[in-house]
Amino acid sequence: MDVFRSAILQPRPPESFALQLVQQVIKPQKQTKLAQDENQLLENILRTLLQELVSSAVQSGEQIMQYGQSIDDGGSTQGLIPRLLDIVLYLCEKEHIEGGMIFQLLEDLTEMSTMRNCKDIFGYIESKQDVLGKLELFARGKLVMLRTCNQLLRRLSKANDVVFCGRILMFLAHFFPLSERSAVNIKGVFNTSNETKYEKDPPDGISIDFNFYKTFWSLQEHFCNPASLTLAPTKWQKFMTSLMVVLSTFEAQPLSDEDGDANNLEEEAANFSIKYLTSSKLMGLELKDSSFRRHVLVQCLILFDYLKAPGKSEKDMPSESMKEEIMSCEERVKKLLEMTPPKGSDFLNKIEHILEREKNWVWWKRDGCPAFEKQPIEKKVIQDGAKKRRLKWRLGNKELSQLWKWADQNPNALTDPQRVRTPAITEYWKPLADDMDPSAGIEAEYHHKNNRVYCWKGLRFSARQDLDGFSRFTDHGIEGVVPLELLPPDVRSKYQAKPNDRSKRAKKEEAKGASHQSEENQIATPASEIDEGIKADLEASGTPMDTDATAATGSMSQGGSPTADEHQKQSSDTDGQEAAGQSEPDADVEAGMVDGEAEMEADTEVDLDAVG
Repeated sequence: MDVFRSAILQPRPPESFALQLVQQVIKPQKQTKLAQDENQLLENILRTLLQELVSSAVQSGEQIMQYGQSIDDGGSTQGLIPRLLDIVLYLCEKEHIEGGMIFQLLEDLTEMSTMRNCKDIFGYIESKQDVLGKLELFARGKLVMLRTCNQLLRRLSKANDVVFCGRILMFLAHFFPLSERSAVNIKGVFNTSNETKYEKDPPDGISIDFNFYKTFWSLQEHFCNPASLTLAPTKWQKFMTSLMVVLSTFEAQPLSDEDGDANNLEEEAANFSIKYLTSSKLMGLELKDSSFRRHVLVQCLILFDYLKAPGKSEKDMPSESMKEEIMSCEERVKKLLEMTPPKGSDFLNKIEHILEREKNWVWWKRDGCPAFEKQPIEKKVIQDGAKKRRLKWRLGNKELSQLWKWADQNPNALTDPQRVRTPAITEYWKPLADDMDPSAGIEAEYHHKNNRVYCWKGLRFSARQDLDGFSRFTDHGIEGVVPLELLPPDVRSKYQAKPNDRSKRAKKEEAKGASHQSEENQIATPASEIDEGIKADLEASGTPMDTDATAATGSMSQGGSPTADEHQKQSSDTDGQEAAGQSEPDADVEAGMVDGEAEMEADTEVDLDAVG
């Protein structure tokens, strides 16, 4: 310990003697890095030395960070404690000792110091922020640093030490990465302990309406915990009644440009207080203060923005009547902000921009705070004169080659029946059915029915698989196409056909079917008559054909050859048959029978000649 005490008195930089100092005190097994037990021994020595230095500074009456500071011709030197911290920080940065040792010393130092000295200690921490934030140190000491800052915030007064609290919060925001979950209020818990106390009984000689005074300050109870408004309807009605009174008062007493210029915001920032001054005697002056009005109106916008934020559970979502009241009140608040000088419209635009960006943070937290930092791409320096080699890809480019490698057996992947398939109607319309469920609390602007491509594909699927649902599109629009079994009972009743409508529709279909059947019968009657006529002709013409065949067989069986007369008769018979076959289908049955008899007589003559 004496070796360290004498070393911190040296004005030389730590890198010139720090490692030799540790080797002299600890005598480690390795020359450049300490083992676990050696780190623990060194930490105990340093914590004991730090405690002695703080005790000596308190006894001398000097500030801790200035204790042991000397002034010479070259200027002032560092105090003993900052000098000791610099040596330890250098050893941690070079990984000669355990990286979390510097954070442990800083935590001990803040616990042993008063709040006045803690400001100087925190100034040292801010000056070394870049070194403390390096990856090799941050991973070892981030939890210790977070615990140290939280302990400081608990010890500070939120009303009197506003600037110091802000410095700590700004340091944490820069020290931790943007996606660090420990710095985010994941559950969205409200600080309900931040109560605004005001007078309950009217004092003597008050010049304002004390009922308005109580109504005005009672709004802070609801601003403190907005989630309670959706759980109890009576609270919401009480809040809206009080808010209407306050907004009406602001509208009845507009501020002029002179009132806005009288309140210099730069001078007000120097005397800013985080808590309101709730004395009833100041109520009249506060109503004329433009910045005071802005604070209250911005609180209203923040509360409305929280209630409208999507993604909450069903019990936390506002009802339809509440949404309408929120919209009307929000318009009144924005008009009042725009009317409040100075530069009311510019101030309103900035507030709207901040609230819009806040929605992105809300969604990010509800998605589980995914990391969105991307590592920088290393740029490779190409030497002068070297030709850039062009990569050759098997399938022509990088994307196609990677796509080919994604599947182990590409032929099977390409022929997989699940690769391209038409989804079932119930599967496809399930998202829209969830949107139509009032209990889901999904706002209309986020419904799937606003997606044109989704609706177009769904209509094509319904036209192929569900004609009954497709027919409801004419009466109910795209929501009527959704299968009824997917809808809750209260919603399903809107799209089900009534019994009277069904009976009327059935009667219409029966009437259409009867008329259609009569038309078919009328068309079928002449066709049957034609078929009977054709059948009779075929029967009449079938006899001579058989007779000719018999005669020809008989003549051939006798072994004789036909004579010239027989040839003439056969040719005439053939011509007669062709003439009979060319008769029109609509000829009378009697005419067909007469022709058949004549042909039969001619055939008989032919047979007789053949026999003779």
